[in-house]
Amino acid sequence: MTKKERYAGVLAYFTEHFPQPETELSYRNPYELLVSVILSAQCTDKRVNLVTPALFEQFPTPELLALATPDEVFMYIRSISYPNNKAKHLVGMARILVEAFGSEVPVRIEDLQKMPGVGRKTANVIASVIYNQPTMAVDTHVFRVSHRIGLVSKTATTPLAVEKELMKYIAKELVPRAHHWLILHGRYVCVARSPKCLECPLTEFCQYFQKNLLVPGGRKLNE
Repeated sequence: MTKKERYAGVLAYFTEHFPQPETELSYRNPYELLVSVILSAQCTDKRVNLVTPALFEQFPTPELLALATPDEVFMYIRSISYPNNKAKHLVGMARILVEAFGSEVPVRIEDLQKMPGVGRKTANVIASVIYNQPTMAVDTHVFRVSHRIGLVSKTATTPLAVEKELMKYIAKELVPRAHHWLILHGRYVCVARSPKCLECPLTEFCQYFQKNLLVPGGRKLNE
């Protein structure tokens, strides 16, 4: 199977069965999503969603968050991973958002990355989810799934290298959805420690499955 055929099979499955995937972060506007994505670094979306209602009630606008101190923000996010750093990032982000961008979340990746706590992955999420831009956010799930299935080469050892390979083979109009497809597949099926290969609908296209769970004759190991 060629890489082009592998991409075609994977994308065709997701397009048919999950035509409109969405982020699992809860948000009502671009500002709230930006805050949530910053908080989600090395933390589950479920945990973030538990924390943000009270946070947004106290700081419903970037202007109010910009006036806060990191210690004040910390009280609302202390159950999140790395709360001290993230509290500082959120306040710094809000101040730049207000002062440099008129409280409007920018479209350009370069502008988004000017704010504390916003790396390339976070910027790509915002550009994709809010502005439907063809950007591919590579988190641990996307990185793992892409390698296991065989969508990217073994030499793609960094998130940026994975991003570039995925962008090369996925049509621009599919990229915003493909970002969610790969994340959700990694979150619920192609999990890190014990991938649920026997439940996976993508085994026909997956290099990991073909190498590790098939025996001569094309049978699955448990058959």
